[in-house]
Amino acid sequence: MRTARLLGQGRSFYHVMSRVVDRRKVFGARDKEVFRKILRNQEAFSGVRVVTYCLMSNHFHLLLEVPDRETLAPLDEESLLAVLPLLYDGETVEGVRQELERARLSGNGAWHREILGRYERRRGDLARFLKEVKLRVTFYMNKRLDRTGTLWEGRYKSVLVEDCEQALLTISAYIDLNPVRAGIASSPEDYRWCGYAEALAGGSRGQKAREGLGLMLSEALQDRDFRHDWRRTVARYRVFLYQEGREVAADPDLGQEGRRGMEEAAVDAVIEQRGVIPLALVLRHRVRYFCDGAVLGTAAFVNTVFEREQALRKRFGEKRTSGARRMRGADWGELRVLRDLQKDVIGT
Repeated sequence: MRTARLLGQGRSFYHVMSRVVDRRKVFGARDKEVFRKILRNQEAFSGVRVVTYCLMSNHFHLLLEVPDRETLAPLDEESLLAVLPLLYDGETVEGVRQELERARLSGNGAWHREILGRYERRRGDLARFLKEVKLRVTFYMNKRLDRTGTLWEGRYKSVLVEDCEQALLTISAYIDLNPVRAGIASSPEDYRWCGYAEALAGGSRGQKAREGLGLMLSEALQDRDFRHDWRRTVARYRVFLYQEGREVAADPDLGQEGRRGMEEAAVDAVIEQRGVIPLALVLRHRVRYFCDGAVLGTAAFVNTVFEREQALRKRFGEKRTSGARRMRGADWGELRVLRDLQKDVIGT
């Protein structure tokens, strides 16, 4: 007899894990990219949000925020047709569009509501979210591996997590540190298929990961309209993540088992830097400032160019009186740029 799952009331958080049958290591790099796309598409459709995740070769971990369904904006025809392409091919989407149009033109409101209801019932639901993700990954992997049957080892496991910062930080760190504990990465940012590394990579894809990690901070838990500041999120989470991921040496005399993790010096450096990402790490990614910043140098240099080139005043507006702008995403020291980039300054 199956044990009933423990479910929260209203907005709730869950740590979810599922493993491949026979624990076979079937997910390669390309498979994990497809998996991540399926995960993000389901997130966009369902209203269930991914706080963080880790995709390993034979299992996955997710920390999910499942909303109070009463707070989800109801689907209308326009919003449904906007998200359906994330889940279905063009032919299927067109079929739904035509059915909705026929129902609307017939004046049969019940028929129109029934069509919307088919998809509305699938939103804001943990079980349906996981069922769709696992099913779509199974279809993809069975086709790639030329196999049939179930891909997963039984039901997914889930733990209801309290909506407090300490609990959510702890579970998030446990998830993002999976590749470090497994010995396949020296630090979580070196493993592409976890929420923390995706957030650091930036870009449009990284933005979703940043928003997810921001959900677990106390300010966001207390105020749903709180505007996430990635600099605040990454500094606090990075320190916690490295502290939790510290390598532990085995000590037979004390009966202490060893644990893979980050070296003591690396952990101490992150704590000393208060979680600010060092420039050397940032430079391993694409930096938009180097291509789109227009002018880069000290404040004096950028301001001199701004004053000298009259065309820049027209380009940036007559109200702008100075050229130098601070750079985001890392501690850039005295470096400044002319163009103040607002989004996706650090890319993949």
